[in-house]
Formats: sequence, structure tokens, C-alpha cells
Amino acid sequence: MRFNFIASRQMALVRLAAALAGAMLSGFGFADTVQPEDWNAKFQATYVWQDKRSFPAAYSGGHSLKTDKERSYSFTTTAMFGWRPWAGGELYFNPEAARGLALSGLTGLGGFTNGEIARSSSRRLKSYRARLFLRQTWGEGGEQEAVESGANQLAGMVDRRRWVLTAGNLSVLDVFDGNAYSHDPRTQFLNWSLMTHGAYDYAADARGYSWGVALEWYHDDWVVRAGRFIQPKLPNQQALDRHIFRHYGDQVELEHAHSIAGQPGKLRVLAFSNRTRMSRYQDALDLAERTGGTPDINDVRTGEQTKRGIGFSLEQALLDDVGLFGRANWADGKTETYAFTEIDRSLSGGVLIKGTSWGRGQDSLGLAVARNGLSDVHRDYLAAGGLGFFIGDGRLNYRPEAIVESFYNLNLAKAAWITLDWQRIRNPAYNADRGPVNVASVRLHTEF
Repeated sequence: MRFNFIASRQMALVRLAAALAGAMLSGFGFADTVQPEDWNAKFQATYVWQDKRSFPAAYSGGHSLKTDKERSYSFTTTAMFGWRPWAGGELYFNPEAARGLALSGLTGLGGFTNGEIARSSSRRLKSYRARLFLRQTWGEGGEQEAVESGANQLAGMVDRRRWVLTAGNLSVLDVFDGNAYSHDPRTQFLNWSLMTHGAYDYAADARGYSWGVALEWYHDDWVVRAGRFIQPKLPNQQALDRHIFRHYGDQVELEHAHSIAGQPGKLRVLAFSNRTRMSRYQDALDLAERTGGTPDINDVRTGEQTKRGIGFSLEQALLDDVGLFGRANWADGKTETYAFTEIDRSLSGGVLIKGTSWGRGQDSLGLAVARNGLSDVHRDYLAAGGLGFFIGDGRLNYRPEAIVESFYNLNLAKAAWITLDWQRIRNPAYNADRGPVNVASVRLHTEF
């Protein structure tokens, strides 16, 4: 009995000491700690099926969305491996495979309906390297914060004041414009206008990846990012131009984290500048006027040009399970779309709600709108019968392209979801003589 009494008293003292130590650590900002990972392995697979209903159109052109009923699909599967070779260093490798059939050959829209469909998609399953990059972090002391284990992210503790260098093969969107509520078409909104700034013509090959380097500086609630990535040799093609000091896509982003009524939020400003061998719409119009033909950007791709743009982004939690986002962005629109989609101005916003309040904490409900536009010279080029890489109806009765998207993401099991999604697009490809277009989608997704 005496032994049990002493043992229980000692155990009580140990528990008291642990509680005091925990309180002290919490006071110094170390309460939320995670066990560091030396390596991890993640996996995802996503299938998207879409059904486009027939719609009215006064006329159609070479790059119009087809007016009859269509169905499309996409499938991607990715393995994501991470390894910590030394303190502060992280190496990631992502083999990926994809196949798909796009609506109308991926033409006829500014805001395409499936962010998982690549410009290089075909019905044959193709495997490739999606990412191979190194991330190096240098801490500058101060408070620490936890980094959870995730895809291309090793768990551990990092200084809130730090430098992070990322270099290698990856997507520009892995580093820039990381909006928490509208960024990932595998789990959130599907439309291209909502996965990032619509007018952000970021450097990428036809699958959405590039090679480059980005440097980030974290200082408490502030982050500054800058990066340079290589462009494709030709617009929206797979082969990349490795002359990074001659042809490139530069971007700089400023981010600030804040709290409103106790709920976290972030503001971002992103500026980009692309330099490569691009066509100018005005050059194509001038050549057509001299020769009497139809303007064609492929006839005037003769010199190096620069394209610039800017975007503003907001993410804000309203409640613990409700968040909203908004984006406003602009590009000069003088040159052809080179690596993303044919949008020169875009406004978008929406709300994302977790299902906690109705007892479905792993479910989510989303509603968003986007309004896309073109520059004056881009409109003139299309109205004269010119074809862009993605759009061209032979003529143009210009109106901004307006998109509404809603979805419900239902958790089926621990690592499996099914999403029902609906999109309505007015003035497809900025043409009031066509549409509206309705697209229903079903998305199956697993990750672990």
C-alpha cells in the first residue's frame, strides 16, 4: 500500500511538472509543435467527367466552342515523394500520369471548365515527371510555427522569420498566389478563372509546369516572393526554352497576414513580366490591312516582346468553417496569350463552406463568380476574324465572359470524395451572339 501511495504521488508530480512545462512553452510560442519528418510519400488521383448541354449560337468559327452536346473527361494520378537530405533542405520528386478528352478540343472559352485538363491531354495515358525540385530554408530566429505533413511538404517547425529558396522543375502556382479557398481544381473550384488570376499568363509548358527559381522572405506577418521561370519555345507547347536570361517569366508577390474579428486572412499583390518571342495583335492587324487578308498572329511572331500584368488577391475567414476569396487582375493584352489562357482582365470572388454545421466536417460547399475581359486590341483582332490559340468565332459581338460555378464536395470515406459541380457561362469567348453554356461535372478524388 505504501509503495502504491508513493508511486501515485510521484506520478501526480510528473503530471504537474509536464503541465507547467507545457504552459511555459506555450508562453514562448512552442505549444503547437509537430514531429519533424525526414521523408514522406503522398498520393493523389482525380477523375473529372463533364457534360456540356447544346446551346444557341448565331455563328461559329475555327476556334469556337461546339454548339452541340459534348462530354469530356480527365484523369490524373500523382505520387509525391519528399526527403530531407540535410538540416533545412528538402528534395521533392513527383511522377505523374494523365489522360483526357477536352470539350471542343480545348477551344471556345476564356475560362475553361476543368482545371485538371491539360493542353497536351490525349486519350492515351501518358506518364512524365511533374516536379523535381529542391527547397532550402534558412531560419532567422524568433518565434516558430508548425508545418504540417502534406503533399510536397515535410512536417516540422520553422522560424516565422526565414528565407526559403526553391529551385527546379515545378509549377509557378506551387509558390505564387496560394489562395486557401480557391487554388486547387482537384478539391475546390474547377474553372480556370478561379484556380488563379485569370490574366496571369505564368510561364509553363502545356501541362502547367516549368523550370525556375523562387526566393521567399518571411518576416512575421509579411512575405515577399520573387521568381523567374522559363517559357515554352512556342505558345502553349510542351518544349521549354532554356535560355532563362533571355526568355523568361518574372513575378514578384507581397503578402500580408492579418486578423479581423479574430478570424485570419491574407492580402496579396502579384506583379508579373514575361519576355519571349511573342506576336503583337496590332502587328497582325497592320499586316492584314496591307495585304487584304485575315489577321493571323502566326504570321508576325518575329521579335521579342514583353507582357506585364498585376493582380490583387484576398482570402478571409468569416467563421471557423466559412471563408471567402476575391481576385482582381489585369494584363496589358498587347501580345498573344503565351502559356495560360485568353483572359486580359478578370474579377472573381466566392465563398467556401465546410460542412461542420450540418455534421459533415469533411464535406465542403462552394459558390463563386468570375467576369473575364479582353484588351481593346485583342477584341479588334478577333472581330476581324483572327484566331487566338484558344478562341476565335470568325467575328465578335463583344461582351465580358461571365461565369458562375457551384459545387458540393462529399466525403465518401477517409480518403475519398465525390464532387457534384455546375457551371453556367454567359458570352463564351466574349461573344454575346453565342450561349449561354451549361456544364455539369462529377469529380472523384482520393489522396493519402
